[in-house]
Amino acid sequence: MSSPPGPSTTQTLPRRFLSMWSCPRQPSSPTSPSLYPCRTIDGVTYPGNVKEKEVAKKQYEKAVSQGKTAGLVKASGRKLEKFTVSVNVAAGSKVTFELTYEELLKRHKGKYEMYLKVQPKQLVKHFEITADIFEPQGISTLDAEASFITNDLLSSALTKSFSGKKGHVSFKPSLDQQRSCPTCTDSLLKGDFIITYDVNRESPANVQIVNGYFVHFFAPQGLPVVPKNVVFVIDVSGSMHGRKMEQTKDALLKILEDVKEDDYLNFILFSGGVTTWKDTLVQATPENIQEARKFVMNIRDQGMTNINDALLKGISMLNKAREEYRVLERSTSIVIMLTDGDANVGESRPEKIQENVRNAIGGKFPLYNLGFGNNLNYNFLERMALENHGLARRIYEDSDANVQLQGFYEEVANPLLTDVEVEYPENAILDLTQNSYQHFYDGSEIVVAGRLADEDMNSFKADVKGHGAINDLTFTEELDMKEVEKALKERDYIFGNYIERLWAYLTIEQLLEKRKNAHGEEKENLTAQTLDLSLKYHFVTPLTSMVVTKPEDNENKTAIADKPGEGPVDAEVIPSMAYLTNSQPPQTPYYVDGDPHFIIQVPEKDDAICFNIDEEPGTVLRLIQDPVTGLTVNGQIIGEKRSSLDSQTRKTYFGKLGIANAQMDFQIEVTPERITLWHGAAQSTFSWLDTVTVTQDGLSVTIDRKNMVVSFGDGVTFVVVLHQVWKKQPIHHDFLGFYVVDSHRMSAQTHGLLGQFFHPFDFKVSDVHPGSDPTKPDATMVVKNHRLTVTRGSQKDYRKDVSAGTKVACWFVHNNGQGLIDGVHSDYIVPSLF
Repeated sequence: MSSPPGPSTTQTLPRRFLSMWSCPRQPSSPTSPSLYPCRTIDGVTYPGNVKEKEVAKKQYEKAVSQGKTAGLVKASGRKLEKFTVSVNVAAGSKVTFELTYEELLKRHKGKYEMYLKVQPKQLVKHFEITADIFEPQGISTLDAEASFITNDLLSSALTKSFSGKKGHVSFKPSLDQQRSCPTCTDSLLKGDFIITYDVNRESPANVQIVNGYFVHFFAPQGLPVVPKNVVFVIDVSGSMHGRKMEQTKDALLKILEDVKEDDYLNFILFSGGVTTWKDTLVQATPENIQEARKFVMNIRDQGMTNINDALLKGISMLNKAREEYRVLERSTSIVIMLTDGDANVGESRPEKIQENVRNAIGGKFPLYNLGFGNNLNYNFLERMALENHGLARRIYEDSDANVQLQGFYEEVANPLLTDVEVEYPENAILDLTQNSYQHFYDGSEIVVAGRLADEDMNSFKADVKGHGAINDLTFTEELDMKEVEKALKERDYIFGNYIERLWAYLTIEQLLEKRKNAHGEEKENLTAQTLDLSLKYHFVTPLTSMVVTKPEDNENKTAIADKPGEGPVDAEVIPSMAYLTNSQPPQTPYYVDGDPHFIIQVPEKDDAICFNIDEEPGTVLRLIQDPVTGLTVNGQIIGEKRSSLDSQTRKTYFGKLGIANAQMDFQIEVTPERITLWHGAAQSTFSWLDTVTVTQDGLSVTIDRKNMVVSFGDGVTFVVVLHQVWKKQPIHHDFLGFYVVDSHRMSAQTHGLLGQFFHPFDFKVSDVHPGSDPTKPDATMVVKNHRLTVTRGSQKDYRKDVSAGTKVACWFVHNNGQGLIDGVHSDYIVPSLF
């Protein structure tokens, strides 16, 4: 007997954990694909147990052979595993089968996707799918769609909303909305119901720690794309004839529209032999892309299948292009192979092809294998891809096969980082899951989990390092464990032990991948480790099954859930960036901060001089210019949101800074909202919430929460400080402070409102006497052959404490620094930031 589908409930738990159930939950909490079948037999619920596959199978077969109630649960499906349930019930019994399914949602093209297969095969009086989402970072977008219903019908049956950390989706079609036609009794509900969402990403990383286990999510944004060198290795054997070949060509033509001009590419076609479009990789110029389109349109199928020679030809082409400097230095290489069959000419032994490909690639770049249809050795394609840092994907023979092909390319089309390493303090972490990735692709996410060596540690630090399109990057996440505990209490009801279970799931998944290419004793050890973890954490895997059994002294009611050996594999994800701890600031900086107050510390005098510049908002001032090193720093003035009541105390600040090095073709624009870096035309953007270090050719830029350090080699270092005001503050804006803490490598020709003071100068103060303010005496200063009246006062250095600052006593020069600065202040006004 199969019970009719009833209402289903879906809840997404913290950080992309999905649970689906229609029965009382088991005491454990969700992770990734795991099943919790249970049976309610005559009012009594019996939970399922995970057992070694053969043991579970024998228990199931015993129940069936005795004619007792038994059920079978098998997993299959294209996107999300679909569980088909058949149940036989003994006479006089009432049995309810209940299933909980849990999985880790993976980020795909910038969104988390949850696929639900809907196929009740009948009209259902009370049909509803609900999803409740909780995300600690806050939800930024939420949507839902259905492949089996028009948008008009969907909108009337669908409700969705999100606010802050919570989101809700409900799909509740009425009986009439379920009908395939107004008078029909069959259901049109057959297909995919898809929920997509993403989270707020003020920081590229998010770390959660619970009960001694941690999970580290990493997905940076705003980075320039690393140029690609792509070789497409395409099967054109006779079995590709007809629809498959036409769909492949359609997909390749669409892919050519998306290839970027900095990319290099080539096509290799294989049947019984191997042919190439070009002898070497060529740049994706508009002319070459047009020629490539003609080549693709003229592809014809013929002959046998020579996988070995085709792959070796493509790998050799990529290696040679790199060795002969035909491609960009900061580019990355990729091989994408599409085949619909097994090798049957040339070297056809799978093990030997694997060995040849592995030796040729040598770990330098990934291989992605696309298997078209079912008449092929998919396990061979998967093993070969996995041992070369890639993955395999099955392309289903369907009307949308071309969309599947194009969709895969879109996943790997935009690498943002290469050679990514996720690092933690030495001896602080145990049992770490995979923490190195060859690529990080835009729209994906890296997930690393592990166990803390010391649960009583005070802080947690993680660095993610990688090579970007312009420079090497390091992102850092540092947590105060007391703050972590405080946040956990806020949502303890929803966390449970899910992070520990996530760690276990990732570990099992990675052990299974290693096991696919292992042999002999190594495979036995990996199998034993996987089985132990699967049983301990109750996961259904290729080595385990789940059975639900009534105790032996009663009638057995048994169900079994199997995990298939093959499922869809999602694209590899890869991390990014680093951390540079700021050293203690030197004692003698030159800086401008506040309204804008310029402070020149003179160590020889153990004293300081300060002055203000009073100019209109929008004015850009030249702070530093060195024609020898090519360094320039300019600042743009901002005013208040509205005039204060006392018009005599109008305040202005620096709201934008431009730092440029003409020799390096490098520019940095700093605002209170973001930091933007340009190297030539390539652009990277970061927020002040990032903790990141960018390094390249002697340049280092470190952002560390309201503080940015820019160093040009050993001898030039600037610090930018962010001042933030209360958002509802009626008058003042956020603004910036600029500090020069090292300038000894700048030339004698350096000038600017700050730069002119990098060279030694002398001043003398005399005739100190009471001024108009009894607390601020006046004096006479002789400097640069000028005799000035100055006033004793103080300003603040905010590098150590951005809130309170450190008081710095100084002699204040009036009238926009006239007599102290060379010329007059208007000489330093420039037309633009760069």
